[in-house]
Amino acid sequence: MSKSKHLGVTPPISLDFSDKHEEALADDLLATLKSEGLFESEDERKTREVVLGKIDKLVKEVVYQVSLKHKLPESLARECGGKIFTFGSYRLGVHGAGADIDTLCVVPSHVRREDFFECMTEMLKARSEVTELAPVPDAYVPVIKLQFSGVDIDMTVGVLQQPTIPEDLELSDNNILRSIDEHSVRSVNGSRVTDEILRLVPNIPTFRLALRCIKLWAKRRAIYSNSVGFFGGVAWAMAVARICQMYPNKCASTIVARFFVVLNKW
Repeated sequence: MSKSKHLGVTPPISLDFSDKHEEALADDLLATLKSEGLFESEDERKTREVVLGKIDKLVKEVVYQVSLKHKLPESLARECGGKIFTFGSYRLGVHGAGADIDTLCVVPSHVRREDFFECMTEMLKARSEVTELAPVPDAYVPVIKLQFSGVDIDMTVGVLQQPTIPEDLELSDNNILRSIDEHSVRSVNGSRVTDEILRLVPNIPTFRLALRCIKLWAKRRAIYSNSVGFFGGVAWAMAVARICQMYPNKCASTIVARFFVVLNKW
């Protein structure tokens, strides 16, 4: 990493690379986390991908059906699009076996949130692979909770002020936040923050391994919850990302060790 360019608000504390001992400790860390069951199986990974593909198709169908109700011609209704984004631990790549998937459904401006919740809920009810369906439209961040083929899904919706949602839509564009309502800002923000964290870490695999360790530590000590005054998932991720910026060339074992040194001083 160039000394003239760095990620984060300050330059790195050290640009040194890990030695063989630190790398061996990182290998031990990975083995330990695997023994704790923190990684999903290949079959589970494939199931999640299939489920997300089906949900993406459902979102497009919801937009299509609502567009027809708004008297749009069928050809235009099909072009209105719709797209899903993941966020949270799944998008960060630190989810464990059996973890839920936070899913953002992005729809065009003529699809009201109420329309989406009503139409999507009816479509989900009609699918045999969907269980434990629980829409919560009045939550701080309105959400539809469900199990899809055994995978827990938290589905939120973001209504953008544009007539169509193209497949190449990027949420990093600040212009998409213009004129959207407060609920949509909260929903879209989850995906934007997750992507920004990944953009700002110097080594994503190192970050992921270190964060898995810190998440396990925090959960074992019952301090993984923002609802009771401790860090939540995003806050822990940001904290680990900051340590990665301070030591951009170090392996995960060193990041974990330095994390506790810095945390103690905070």
